Amino acid sequence: MILPSLTIAPAGQKGRGVFATKNIAKGTVIEISPVIVLSVKDRAIIEQSVLTNYIFEWGNSKRKAILALGYISMYNHSYDANCEYEMDYDEDIMTITTVKPVKKGEELCINYNGVPDKKDEVWFHHLIKDVQ
Repeated sequence: MILPSLTIAPAGQKGRGVFATKNIAKGTVIEISPVIVLSVKDRAIIEQSVLTNYIFEWGNSKRKAILALGYISMYNHSYDANCEYEMDYDEDIMTITTVKPVKKGEELCINYNGVPDKKDEVWFHHLIKDVQ
């Protein structure tokens, strides 16, 4: 399920991102998407490709990874995210929910640390411009 008021559009130096085509209230589930679970071995292979920029750690041990379907791999990072993600290891799905109101035209972002306002540096910290 992807809310019909989402679209993929250019996001400046970040490439592409997910944007709202209308106002979205805080607490709105905007996406529930299946994931493709990668074994530890498959993860090692994927990490040698451009897809490494689009995978998430997976499972209690964080040794596996997933490639999320839908728009999930297109959400850009922000240390002041307006969305959060939840991983369901049993159902192999991820859910994106707004944690702030989002205005029409605004980019929807997640914090790659897993918590919307967590400031721990992410692996590509030196490349991003929205450090706060």
